[in-house]
Amino acid sequence: MPQSESPAGPGGELMPGVRRGTLPMMAAACGVMVGNIYICQPLLDAMAQSFGVPERVAGGVAVAAQLGYALGILLVVPLADMVAPRRLVRWLMAVTTLGLLGAAVVPVVGALVVASAVIAAATVVPQILIPIGASMVPVQRRGRVIGMLQTGLILGILLSRTVSGAVATAAGSWRASYLFAAILTAILFLALPAFMPAHVPASRRRSYPALLASLPGLLAHRALRISAALGFCIFGAFSAFWATLAFHLATPHFGYGAAAVGLFGLWGAPGAVLAPMGGRLADRFGPDAINAGALACVVAAFLVAGTAGSVSVIALVVAVNLLDFGMQSGQVANQVRIFGLGDDIRARLNTVYMVAVFSGGAFGSFVGVYAWSVAGWTGVCTLAGAFVALGAIILAGTSLRPRISA
Repeated sequence: MPQSESPAGPGGELMPGVRRGTLPMMAAACGVMVGNIYICQPLLDAMAQSFGVPERVAGGVAVAAQLGYALGILLVVPLADMVAPRRLVRWLMAVTTLGLLGAAVVPVVGALVVASAVIAAATVVPQILIPIGASMVPVQRRGRVIGMLQTGLILGILLSRTVSGAVATAAGSWRASYLFAAILTAILFLALPAFMPAHVPASRRRSYPALLASLPGLLAHRALRISAALGFCIFGAFSAFWATLAFHLATPHFGYGAAAVGLFGLWGAPGAVLAPMGGRLADRFGPDAINAGALACVVAAFLVAGTAGSVSVIALVVAVNLLDFGMQSGQVANQVRIFGLGDDIRARLNTVYMVAVFSGGAFGSFVGVYAWSVAGWTGVCTLAGAFVALGAIILAGTSLRPRISA
């Protein structure tokens, strides 16, 4: 089999020794693995009914997934700077498969919350693959490749909801969605390692405690602080929306079940497909300009969702596309900003950044469910607007300051 990809391949010219089809395979893997975190979201109402618990208790499954993913990024992803990526990814996919099988048979909601956290902590493979992909191309094409892999990631987030809702409806049980996800992850376990680099990273002589201890020091890089803060805010707003959408669409005005909620992932896919444009623009104009445009899209999304989205499904579809594009293009810009800081610390840079992002997601899910219980859909959209306003203040502040190299 050929061992290098042509210059015309996905993402542009790749470094020597990269196997043909690596980037598409990695993008698909990003989608499958990250989807394991979000399969619960269209099922929350069904879970609440199945276990006989209030909506806010069932919402804990989504919160646990976000927290588990943040912990996995913090404790697992740094290993990619010292352990062969192929070996690490194999173990993570095996644990994820077992966790999904366990979630499919749990008898009580508390066990499902624990299983959700374990699954999410192990399904951090995309955050190992994206830094690797960034190292496979020249710096001037980095944004395009990050955009491509992030497209796989966001399509996984969106389509996982669609597939999860459809499988649950067809099978008559939310548990079937977890079983289906376990099968997909097991297939990936067999296919992906052949495309992974087998080399051991340069930091292999570091101990694991020393590797973790080095993380706080990375915040000395101003670029990392900016990206982390923006990621926290935007993903907080994004997660508040998706953690409560199932409840909003299950209200008497809409009366939709899990399958219809899941379809919002499919209807929002066009916004994700445009993500590579964000990468190309970041290569050309720099990440700050793309972050500003991303914030504008998210603002527009919640203006539409908070007004017409209270009564119109079409308005919600428009809001989903604006939100997905804004979140995705902002994510690409943030990672372009940090991945230029050094190859030997790239996995740890991504660790710090993604811990901030998914901590924002967990916080957004938590306060979003609370806002729903207190003030309904208007409360959720108002809360999300506060997240976006904070992000705009941070970006404006960085633009006013002199640009000093970290």
